[in-house]
Amino acid sequence: MSDGTPDILLQIAADRAERVKVAGPEQGLDVPAERMAPLVDFINAGSPSGPPADADPRSGILIAEVKRRSPSKGHIADIPEPAELAGLYAAAGFRRVSVLTEEARFGGSLADLMAVKSARPELAVLRKDFLLSVEDVEVSWRAGADAILLIATLLESDVLEAMYRRATGLGLTCLVEVHDKEDVAKARRFSPPLVGINSRDLRKFKVEPLLPLETRSFIDWDCRVIYESGILRPDDAAFVRGTGFSGFLVGEAVARSPELATGLLEAWDDESEARRRYGAWERLYRRYRPGVPLVKICGITNRQDAEVAVEAGADMLGFIFAPSPRLTSPEVVRACMDLPVLKAAVVVLGPDDELPPALQALLAEGALDFIQFHGDEPLRTTASWPGYKAVNLKMPGDAGKLEVGADGNPGTPAVLVDAFSPDARGGTGKLLDESLVEAVTARRRLWLAGGLTPENVAGIARQYSPGLVDVSSGTEAEKGKKDHDKVRRFVAAAKGRTL
Repeated sequence: MSDGTPDILLQIAADRAERVKVAGPEQGLDVPAERMAPLVDFINAGSPSGPPADADPRSGILIAEVKRRSPSKGHIADIPEPAELAGLYAAAGFRRVSVLTEEARFGGSLADLMAVKSARPELAVLRKDFLLSVEDVEVSWRAGADAILLIATLLESDVLEAMYRRATGLGLTCLVEVHDKEDVAKARRFSPPLVGINSRDLRKFKVEPLLPLETRSFIDWDCRVIYESGILRPDDAAFVRGTGFSGFLVGEAVARSPELATGLLEAWDDESEARRRYGAWERLYRRYRPGVPLVKICGITNRQDAEVAVEAGADMLGFIFAPSPRLTSPEVVRACMDLPVLKAAVVVLGPDDELPPALQALLAEGALDFIQFHGDEPLRTTASWPGYKAVNLKMPGDAGKLEVGADGNPGTPAVLVDAFSPDARGGTGKLLDESLVEAVTARRRLWLAGGLTPENVAGIARQYSPGLVDVSSGTEAEKGKKDHDKVRRFVAAAKGRTL
């Protein structure tokens, strides 16, 4: 890659190609010459002849995965054998399973796929592997797969389309996985009805929850989009549901803890709660444009400043509800309710504090979209309301807690990183140290605040590609009052425009 990061995905595929040269696409196994089980309609989780009596009653395409190991975490100890694990998923309510058949890095096998299909022929089974040829498609069909994963990044456009055409000709469903604009362009040639987007950065095998929302913005045909990876707890399933995806594929978390399966399905089923907590993320990412950071203008205290920010092209307004010269009121937020941007309330809460009733009311009214948690709030608080955590980092080692799944991770889809000050939680005007920025970007998409100005934001945006930039003091005439020229120049510079 251009940044020197090894591309793990391409290496896995290259290694598999070498093994296929030796053992063939059958992995050296005795795969039946004809299909070993009747096809099951993967999308409808039932017979392809029409809506069957046993079709999946849920409204989503929900897939649980059978896997034995992970390149990042090694062997998954004490998991049941594939057929037994698939049975546990079925008992929980899953009607679709994915079987990972790659041998070297994931410890899988076509034998696992055939075992699952033999034991549970009623399940819709996806073969998940790094498939490279039409021969791989035909072997998958013979081995009992009802669907296959096609990873667009690995395949030239003509090969991808040929594999797709052969698969659909055999009656297989294709989950076409895309990672960026170029992948989407490949898939657009045949506009598959089922598309997957992996939340895992496949160069680093790090999870970025917002990546699928960014990539989804490139898709311009009617299809169902599946959110892959990064589903670790029921809240993650609710996030996927609340942000408008058609379903999810969950792997390691349920393979290690099959009892989690029921909780994931219950979270998915509660659509109203999922929309309440996470619908704002879908609204925010409707504004996303590739390569351009979202812009939040914070410290709004009056309607006029808010109007200027919106006219300039800001994506979010911030209203401070914490001790600050920029302290505002619910009345100011309501006065800006009609402006066509998202609104966030900045709060500093202690570990035992509840969200103030006035802010709960603003959320319920739709006057606020997010809460920006800037204090010592526990996970139970940040998980209860639509919002994201803001953190002040002291040293590069602190960035480790921002990784999804790490101990101490705040558990919100995004984390806003602000410059550390022993005297204030944000709004200090201090620019984050370069080593801290690099430490964060190595772990997840950067949301950045602290010390940004109309003069420096363009260079920072080019260098670090932040997902969002947040400014308050850098656009002020005085504390609590905006300099309208600075606001306009900041938004234009952040978004790469000239005034």
